[in-house]
Amino acid sequence: MSADFGRHLLALNEIGVDGIKEILSMTDRFVEINERPIPKVPALRGKTVCTMFFEDSTRTKLSFEAAAKRLSADTMSMSVSSSSVKKGESVRDTIETIQAMGIDAFVVRHKSSGVPWQIANWVDDHVSILNGGDGWHSHPTQGLLDSYTLCQARDGEAGENPSLDGVHVGLIGDIKHSRVARSDVEAFTALGAKVTLIGPPTLMPPSVVGWSMDGSTVDISHDLDSLLPELDVVALLRIQRERMGQALIPSIGEYVETFGLNRNRMSLVRPDAIITHPGPMNRGVEVSVDVLDGHPGTVVLRQVTNGVAVRMAVLFLLLGSGVVS
Repeated sequence: MSADFGRHLLALNEIGVDGIKEILSMTDRFVEINERPIPKVPALRGKTVCTMFFEDSTRTKLSFEAAAKRLSADTMSMSVSSSSVKKGESVRDTIETIQAMGIDAFVVRHKSSGVPWQIANWVDDHVSILNGGDGWHSHPTQGLLDSYTLCQARDGEAGENPSLDGVHVGLIGDIKHSRVARSDVEAFTALGAKVTLIGPPTLMPPSVVGWSMDGSTVDISHDLDSLLPELDVVALLRIQRERMGQALIPSIGEYVETFGLNRNRMSLVRPDAIITHPGPMNRGVEVSVDVLDGHPGTVVLRQVTNGVAVRMAVLFLLLGSGVVS
C-alpha cells in the first residue's frame, strides 16, 4: 500500500486515518469495476490468496474469495472441519504447510483474539495476513465496508477525501462481544463521525478508552428510545449468544422489548436515517421480521455488495503492481 503501514491488514488503528481513507478512495474504483458486465481485471494475476476460517462465516469468506477472483488471483480455501487441525496439527504447522504451496496472502478468522498477529510473525516476508475477524477484538474490513457504505449513502462515493463529519451513529446491541463494534468505531471516528454505543450495561465492554481514532469521546447509553430521533445512522449488531459464557441478559424477550427495532420503535427513526446490519441478522431479536423492508434508508444488502469492492481494494493495495486496468 502507498500509505506506510506494512504488508498486513490486522486492525484499523494500525493503518491510521490516512490508510483508511486511502482504502475507501480506492474502493470507488472497484465499485465501478463490479458494475461492469464482466467484473474482472487482471490486477492480481499470478497471485494466490488462501482463506483460513477457524470459525463459521458466509459473508466475509465468500466476499474475500469473490474479491480475489475478480482481481484474477488464484484462490485456495481451507476447511478446518476436514483439515489436519482436527487431527491435532497446530495452527503454526498448518500455516507453514500451506505457505510452502506458494501463497501470497492468508485471510484468517479465528475465535481467539490476536491469532492473526501471531500468524504474521510466522509467515515469510513476502506473505500478507488479512484479519477476517479475531475473537471479540477486530474485524477491519467490516469497519471499512460499513464506513464506505455510509459515505456512499451520503455522497454517492467516498471520493478523494472521504468524510462522515456531522454524522451521528448509534451502534446498538451486543457491543461487548462484537469485533465489528470496535472496528466500526475506529472507522467512523477516523472519518469524523460521532458514535454512541447503545445497549444493556451487561453487554458493554469494561472500557472504550482508545477506541476512537480522532480522540473524540465514544458515548454510552442504555436508553435507545431517547436517542433514536437524533441518530443519522442506526447500526444494529447481533446478540452473540455463542460468545456469552453466562446469562448477561434476563431473556431474549426482555432484550427485544427494550432494544429491538420493532414497528413502534421505527416511528422514532428519522425518515432519512440510514439503517445498517453486518449480518447474520437475527430477525425477531435485534430487528422485527419485516420492519426493514419498507424503510428507504436500509442498506443491509448494499453492505454485502460493497464488501466485495472494499476487499478488492485491500487485496490490490497489499498485493497489486499499481495497475488496475
